[in-house]
Amino acid sequence: MKRILTGDRPTGRLHLGHYVGSLKNRVKLQHDYETFIMLADVQAMTDNFEHPEKLEENIRQVVLDYLSVGIDPKVSTIFIQSKIPEIAELTVFYMNLVTLARLQRNPTVKDEMKQKGFGANVPLGFLAYPVSQAADITFLKADLVPVGVDQIPMIEQTREIVRKFNELYGHVLIEPEALVGEVERLPGTDGKSKMSKSLGNVINLSDDSATVKKKVMSMYTDPNRIHGDEPGKVDGNPVFTYLDAFAGESYKSQVISYKEKYEKGTIKDVEVKEFLVQVLEEFLEPIRKRRAEFEAQPDLIDKILKEGTEKARKEAQETLNLVKHAMKIDYF
Repeated sequence: MKRILTGDRPTGRLHLGHYVGSLKNRVKLQHDYETFIMLADVQAMTDNFEHPEKLEENIRQVVLDYLSVGIDPKVSTIFIQSKIPEIAELTVFYMNLVTLARLQRNPTVKDEMKQKGFGANVPLGFLAYPVSQAADITFLKADLVPVGVDQIPMIEQTREIVRKFNELYGHVLIEPEALVGEVERLPGTDGKSKMSKSLGNVINLSDDSATVKKKVMSMYTDPNRIHGDEPGKVDGNPVFTYLDAFAGESYKSQVISYKEKYEKGTIKDVEVKEFLVQVLEEFLEPIRKRRAEFEAQPDLIDKILKEGTEKARKEAQETLNLVKHAMKIDYF
């Protein structure tokens, strides 16, 4: 069975963008691939280093998000990055296989640096994030990495590091493939190109009904519609992007009808938004119920994390031994 490695930085609860970008594929593929899901707390420290105490609670909330959308801990291994010290050692070795200039050109790194406003004060840990990610993926010999479209440059960086290592030391590491979700990118509720926790333009998987409605009703639509009876644009309109992503087959004809009416100017924004609230509530309500069930079992969360981390650490030790042997630094 081929292997998947995926994961998230525990910087807060997961949102709808995470679902369409990666979580949906993880749930679908977990029975066809040996799946490992990493809580990247070390990487989360790159912008939380002043308050690392936040990470413990964030980790628990992200695990609850995983379980509530259908990740099955009986077939998917969930583990904590910082509890695998071998990852850090591999990262140090891989740092010799990539240049500073190449890291600075990484589109994902550049975008996030700009978004966070680091300016000239970029933490080295943040800049080295793609190298650390290469260690995450390769220690598990992952064949496939489900990601959002914005993470493709990171996977390509890993592939370059793998090729360089294998060229120098022999074929030891596996070159992974990226798997992008059906919806490549879910825009933020403010119309920005990306839903992002740091921008505050997200709908969380754990948001209650009132919060979801409030966020949807304030969503960006077509700025050229002033009175609501002008012909409007469907393409690039976040409300319709969300409907395409979350309205199932039973709503297909209704979505088509709403699009036609919107383009003719015979339906108001508020009506489309109310429809989206209905669609999202149907999607989120079972997720909320499962979350509540798991929230009542804190010991189960601990057990899942402990057992998953122990299993992942054994894999890491094996890979590190192979890497050191290939590099001829397993001295005794």
